[in-house]
Amino acid sequence: MKRKFITGLMLALALAALAGLTACQSGGGGDTISRQLVTVTRGDVAVSVTGSGKIETSREARLSFGSGGKVETIKVEEGDKVMAGDVLAGLDTTPLELAMNQAQMTVTQAEVSLTQARLAEATAGYNLKNTRESEEALELALLNAEIARDTAQNALEAGITAVNFEAVRAELDKARAWYDYVKRMTQEVVGASLDDWLVALDNAQDRVKAAQANYDSTLAGYDSRQTNLRKKQLEAAKLGVDQARSNIDGLADDIALQELQVMSAGQTVRQAEQAVDLARKSLADARRQFDEAVITAPFDGVVAAVMAREGDMVPAPTFAPTTIVRMISPGHLELVIQVDEIDIPLVLQGQEAAIEVDALPDKKFTGAVTAVYPVPVEVGGVVLYQVRVGLEAPADSGIKIGMSASATIVAQQRKNVLVVPSRAVTRDAEGQTIVRVMVNEQVQERPVTVGLDDGRQAEIVNGVSEGETVVVEVRIKTPSTSFF
Repeated sequence: MKRKFITGLMLALALAALAGLTACQSGGGGDTISRQLVTVTRGDVAVSVTGSGKIETSREARLSFGSGGKVETIKVEEGDKVMAGDVLAGLDTTPLELAMNQAQMTVTQAEVSLTQARLAEATAGYNLKNTRESEEALELALLNAEIARDTAQNALEAGITAVNFEAVRAELDKARAWYDYVKRMTQEVVGASLDDWLVALDNAQDRVKAAQANYDSTLAGYDSRQTNLRKKQLEAAKLGVDQARSNIDGLADDIALQELQVMSAGQTVRQAEQAVDLARKSLADARRQFDEAVITAPFDGVVAAVMAREGDMVPAPTFAPTTIVRMISPGHLELVIQVDEIDIPLVLQGQEAAIEVDALPDKKFTGAVTAVYPVPVEVGGVVLYQVRVGLEAPADSGIKIGMSASATIVAQQRKNVLVVPSRAVTRDAEGQTIVRVMVNEQVQERPVTVGLDDGRQAEIVNGVSEGETVVVEVRIKTPSTSFF
């Protein structure tokens, strides 16, 4: 696009005098240089960029259902004005309600299972704690059983000791030991000495019989009922010791088993928690589908298109949702223009723009740059960039989407600065930027610093003062004959 230059303020041309016409080139013709005197004044300088395009809306919505089903109601038509929140269309929600109720029941069942699993975990942990704490009690029971056993043993032996029962029992033990020894020797010895050992075996057997008879007669000399009672007490105490030891030996197995039960209960709880989480997600999805079975207007606007009818079947929006209603907001308009790559560095977001609509030549609109597209498009070998300009227009402006329009973007601007005609700025033989200033009817070359230049007038940052007169040379084509 070409650059358009705007002059902020008409130059106050002070044509003080016409210095005259310079001498013409000789021959068949040449250029005449005319010198004009212009006063340095203050004014505005602006550089702008223009582009054209189509009016679009910056606020558009393609509305679709969040679930699939049968279209039950379509409440709007193309061109209807709607307010934010208005219901535009709806699906038959009977199957969606059923799915939502089933999902709610699944959540309830999962929560009950979770509660039961947590109760079972707590019970298993309580049992394990009690079992571990019972170990000391079992050890104490074993100690008491051993004490009872030793007490019964002592009680039995105490009555027998009174008649030297220990000596009688010792004699019986010695006789039995000698008999066992002689019997083993008869099995090991061979030859002539075997007969001696056989005789010794008979003697040892007689000795055992005699000692046993002595032992039995010694016991018979006491109260047999009391002795039997003490024997039974001793036997019961021994059984108590065995039982206590068995309880302790089985305690480790009980603890290991109950630890497994606690671990299993914990895993069941975690599984139940996952089931609850999954059921709740399914319920949330069912509710979402139920809620999204109704399309409402997201903003105030106009229905641009209705793309379904009542009774149509709409598929579930798995990948590409089916658009049911298209909405636009006529109050949010924008103009997308194309700008030449040479001019695009001057365009920045937020810059003001003057907009002219082809169909409304008598109306002027304003706007601002809202976006500069980073990726170019190529048209006929020309590289262009798209620029989006927000348009400020009242509702009754008459602007319609799709109208052709152009925008003039104020890229750079200086206000109330010293200005001279752009043709007054030139360079001297050394390449310095200068203007020629008229001083006492003499032309002086004065170095200057030039700011913004819009092609018609240039900003002078320093070098001249307001009210001074500069010389502007204008080259004019003339006939071959010169006039003075």
